[in-house]
Amino acid sequence: MRSAVGVYTAVLTMAAASLVGAGVVASAPRASALTPPVGITADDLPTWQTNGIVWAMAEANGVVFAGGTFSTVRPPDASSGNSEQQALNFVALDAATGAPTSCELSFTIGSGTATVRALAVSPDGQTLYAGGQFGAVNGVGVSNVAAIDIATCTPKSSFKVAASATVRALAVTGETVYLGGDFTSLEGRSRRYFGAVTTGGELLPWTADADEPGRAVEVTPDGGKVLLGGDFFTVNGTGSHALAVVDATTGALAKAYGSGFIPTASVVKDITTDATGFYTGNEGTGGGVFDGRIALNLSDFNQRWRDTCLGATQAVTVHGGVLYSGSHAHDCSSMGAFPNQRRKHLLAEPVGNPALLGWFPDTNDGLGEQIGPRVMATSAKGGTDYLWVGGEFTTVNGAGQQGLTRFASGPDTGAPSVPLVNASSTKPDEVNVRWQSSLDLDDSHLTYRVYKNGATTPIHTVSGASLPWVRPQITFRDTDVTPGSTYTYRITASDGTNTSAKSATQSVTVPSAAEAYPERIKADGASLYWRYDEASGQFAADASGTDNSGVHRNAPSYRATPAAVPGPSTAVGYNGTDEYTYSDRKHSRPASYSIETWFKTTTTQGGKIVGFGNRTQEPSSSYDKHLYMTNDGRLIFGVYSSGARTISSGSGLNDGRWHHVVATQGSSGMRLYVDGSLRASNLLVTGNQNYQGYWHVGGDSINSSWPSTPTSDYFAGQIDETAIYPSVLSGSQVSAHRSLGTGS
Repeated sequence: MRSAVGVYTAVLTMAAASLVGAGVVASAPRASALTPPVGITADDLPTWQTNGIVWAMAEANGVVFAGGTFSTVRPPDASSGNSEQQALNFVALDAATGAPTSCELSFTIGSGTATVRALAVSPDGQTLYAGGQFGAVNGVGVSNVAAIDIATCTPKSSFKVAASATVRALAVTGETVYLGGDFTSLEGRSRRYFGAVTTGGELLPWTADADEPGRAVEVTPDGGKVLLGGDFFTVNGTGSHALAVVDATTGALAKAYGSGFIPTASVVKDITTDATGFYTGNEGTGGGVFDGRIALNLSDFNQRWRDTCLGATQAVTVHGGVLYSGSHAHDCSSMGAFPNQRRKHLLAEPVGNPALLGWFPDTNDGLGEQIGPRVMATSAKGGTDYLWVGGEFTTVNGAGQQGLTRFASGPDTGAPSVPLVNASSTKPDEVNVRWQSSLDLDDSHLTYRVYKNGATTPIHTVSGASLPWVRPQITFRDTDVTPGSTYTYRITASDGTNTSAKSATQSVTVPSAAEAYPERIKADGASLYWRYDEASGQFAADASGTDNSGVHRNAPSYRATPAAVPGPSTAVGYNGTDEYTYSDRKHSRPASYSIETWFKTTTTQGGKIVGFGNRTQEPSSSYDKHLYMTNDGRLIFGVYSSGARTISSGSGLNDGRWHHVVATQGSSGMRLYVDGSLRASNLLVTGNQNYQGYWHVGGDSINSSWPSTPTSDYFAGQIDETAIYPSVLSGSQVSAHRSLGTGS
């Protein structure tokens, strides 16, 4: 595309501007619809599948080798048990077609379950080395490690190396094979978890003994050092937890990393390199773990950066200056990205800094430990680069696909999602067309075209940035309108190559005079104003002028009537179980603010009406600045300031009638207004909990530490005209809003 999005903050900067107007393969030309530096599309290609887990991959001459714990493979569209052919823990596939080649190898064992856990190809591309837990390859006896002649697809009988337990990692130079795993001896000689043999199978004196299993081995590009990853705490008797750099000839420790570098509850699962750096994938268990990626310089082996996403990283690989990773990332809020929510299994970030790029194909958790991807590899054939992913997953991009998938450098065939649009007019001289920016899994910068009254030529074109967890509202103000006339609008989104279908038609009639209530809300400075006029979908349009839109969760009841205030606007209904709306944009803690909304309910289970919380797609762990209803129909306004601080109204507000409520806090304390009148205040409480968060309507966390905790965290009833202000509304403003809303 036209503009690079290098970091998350750059994405947001572009969005704001748009609102106003195991090695590196030779890179093929990027697909034109990708946002640089991403060079791989998110469109998964047809690929044969396994009936189990893929643990290891390697590539040679346009062929991808996959090993794991499986017994059959089947075509891309076949369901489990159909059209299967035998493949005992190994399959060789054409990188360009995704189909098996003629090379067939069977990895078996006399007792127990055979598995292939590591694959590596010699630099000359002639020999494939395999490690795991197996006793024979095509009937030829081996002991957990084997060498395969690639040209003939046969095991090399001359390579006889006995490893005492599972081999989990391999790295190969022109003369040496480095191994890591669970073994404590090679060829009957003591080698604790790491060892080295010649490419002919002779044990080398190289010694890098660890105290716990090895999981990753990688040789630096200059061949001088070996990078070790695993569970260990010492190497050759010296403390170095989970990561170490050793001499390639002797195994002597060259760089140690203390337990403070990688927490003691975390390990290194994978290592990859490029010309200037090496990168680790890390997994932790329990609290205080490190699950993300670390980039280190090859020049001094010191850290370049680290990301702190949570969700165990299993695999890393570099392509075109981008680090691609396989994990089950579920919380990247510490990096300024998405809060704790549904897992994302495939991520990309530039090798120069830890910022998530706009590349989000996805798998599910799948089988086994339900982690999803386990291994990644790059390949090239016919002028196209391929990124292969293997693991436990059984779906890719929402469709059935087990064990293996692949992506390419082009062509990009995936169109952006169809924009969700809201068109409204509250003044006789304008129509505001608002839409949620679309989602494209490999392009975070899209172009939108606005079509009016069925025309084929757009009346407005604008660009905007978006990511799955932040899809900013974009607004077009159409002033070429006549009072009393009706207009229709549709919008498309394009990545430069692929264009979405047109959005559903939005029809709006321009009023002959300004609507008093919404114009007053905007005039009094609302920075978030949701009117709930959407007919369907997840988009909650913001009418405040700041494009502070919301996201509806679990499909609340749209266009409920009659609404709370006069005019053509409608309300939204929540079920009291799981429906709510949250702000798409993250906010800093407000020092002074006002919360305003209308509600109507007969619930006897209470629930949160409006509040501030640190999560979006699951209950918040930090939450306050909220209005909630008790089971008997009282309203409580609460903040957390050295404990829960609350004020409340009288009971009986669950009477099935519309009520207006405003809660304010600032330097003059807390105030709660109901139906235009001040009902409670506390002039001493001026502070609230300090965290970044999102505004919620209809539900979020409430626990027993809050007074009169309701039965439900979620509100059952209708809500309308929610507004948030960055200031304290005065009593006269509150009274005026209520009067305008009731038409009195």
